[in-house]
Amino acid sequence: MNPIFMRERDMLKEDILSLAGEVELRLNEVLKAAEQRDRESLLNWIDRDSEIDEDEVKIEEDCLKILALHQPVARDLRFVVAVLKINNDLERIGDIVVNIAEKGLRLSDAPSIDIFSWLIHMGKVAREMLKGSLDAFVTLDVAKAREVILRDDELDAMKKKVSETVVDRITAADTGTMTGALLLMTGVARDLERIGDHATNIAEDVSYLSEGMIVRHKRVTN
Repeated sequence: MNPIFMRERDMLKEDILSLAGEVELRLNEVLKAAEQRDRESLLNWIDRDSEIDEDEVKIEEDCLKILALHQPVARDLRFVVAVLKINNDLERIGDIVVNIAEKGLRLSDAPSIDIFSWLIHMGKVAREMLKGSLDAFVTLDVAKAREVILRDDELDAMKKKVSETVVDRITAADTGTMTGALLLMTGVARDLERIGDHATNIAEDVSYLSEGMIVRHKRVTN
């Protein structure tokens, strides 16, 4: 095997894992800051959004260079394609984390509402799905990837519950402030659901990388 390609492939894996670790860290920290109403921390992560964008562009450029110069085939080709797709999902998760931070800032001055505890639980599930998908990528563990895919319905159901409860609460809301807070919480629930979707995408890419099968749009069972 071409030693230059092997070196560039290994560097590409290191870069995508570094980006994955950074995105996972930001999700954890933003959710914690939102729960604690830590405005300074939320502002910090919002200001650092461009860092993820820059890393995503570099990884994409490296993938395209490898494809053009080495024209990999079979498993090596699947690896580069999977990294390209995972790279995009991680960048989108980074954007969603910023959206959550911005909503967290607005919620920091809002009245305390019990629905927020549901969002905390949703955040826990989203974090677990993201971590599970990334762990599966590192070890090429298809079984772990399938576990992540199966949890997507769980997060969807939680988001639906939040949305339905918010609709009921808004009809009885006394003030515009309360209504605004409830709508923001719906937005956070939607953001967390989308993170679950991207984690599922990553898990599906692990299946593709390991087995060469595209499982998107197919029902996964235990």
